[in-house]
Amino acid sequence: MTGIFSVVTTEILPIGLLTPIGATFRISDGTAGLMMTLPGIIAAVAAPVVTVAVRRADRRGVLCGLMLALALADLVNALAPGYWAVLAARVVLGVVIGAFWSIGAGLAPRLVAAERQARANTVIFSAVPLGSVLGVPAGVLLGHLAGWRAAFAAMAVLSLAVSAALAATLPPLPPEAPTRLAVLRGLLRTRAVRAGLAITLLLVTAHFGTYTYVTPFLEDVTHAGPDAVTALLLVYGIAGVAGNFVGGLWAGRRATFTIAISLLAAAVLLLPVLGTAWPGAALLLVAWGLAYGAVPVCAQAWFVRAAPDTPEAATVIFTSSFQATISLGALAGGAVVDTSSPSVVMLLGGCVALLAAAVTHAAALRDQ
Repeated sequence: MTGIFSVVTTEILPIGLLTPIGATFRISDGTAGLMMTLPGIIAAVAAPVVTVAVRRADRRGVLCGLMLALALADLVNALAPGYWAVLAARVVLGVVIGAFWSIGAGLAPRLVAAERQARANTVIFSAVPLGSVLGVPAGVLLGHLAGWRAAFAAMAVLSLAVSAALAATLPPLPPEAPTRLAVLRGLLRTRAVRAGLAITLLLVTAHFGTYTYVTPFLEDVTHAGPDAVTALLLVYGIAGVAGNFVGGLWAGRRATFTIAISLLAAAVLLLPVLGTAWPGAALLLVAWGLAYGAVPVCAQAWFVRAAPDTPEAATVIFTSSFQATISLGALAGGAVVDTSSPSVVMLLGGCVALLAAAVTHAAALRDQ
């Protein structure tokens, strides 16, 4: 969980530091935004490539090595003499994201007894909302106090500590079923896996196509000031933590996934209608946070259930599709915002999320 927390925080930390980073290297906000787009693309490729390359290596050693690589990337970010060095560090980060998620996210069954696996998965995936609620605000605060380079230096120290903790606490974890390209190709022929990929494409596109531009919506439509926007996003993040734990209790039931996606769709669709004042916006962001908080653990459970004999390979496919679609969603939302408004983005994203809910429900019924 702490390893994924380090990865997630490093990945999204630039959201709060784009302006000072851009000012340091005299680049536009759009160019600085490559710090967010690049890792997702690299992670989508790295998930299968790295996992296959280290298929015979002990998982404890691989995870420790990936944390050391993350520490190196953070250090390069902190000391970068030019923006080219920042982007090089983000390439390394992308490799770490793809490989660490693919190998580490599905290890709960090997670390705890069967009756505690659901709880262990929930704890592991709580790192996703915690990165938004704790990691990024702490990094932004440190960036304001000591400069943005200090935030990445702190993440380098944390990553080193996590690597040491993994080495000290994890048991030896030799691969049980080595992930080969043939295994991945075989999973792609599975109906449930293909349904999971379709759901991921629709849902992640809907979420990141809208959430990436929720701040402009709150500013332009809700007329919230900077402090109010910060408070509303904090409310969303806290709700996301709660949603992760609530969803994790019933993640094995496919109806839970459908309900979470439906709630997300309703919250996004209603924002342009009820989010014109801060009470309505706050209520809908709570619903959105609860819904999306349950998504990663439910999606992971979907893929693992679709391939119970090869859980690591299932996690590779989940990670690769998820990371690739993050960039697609953000780019699609940006294209809509540039030609219309944040409200239109919410309406279109909500419709895509409704389609994702329908596909999820149909696939769940078919597999009963």
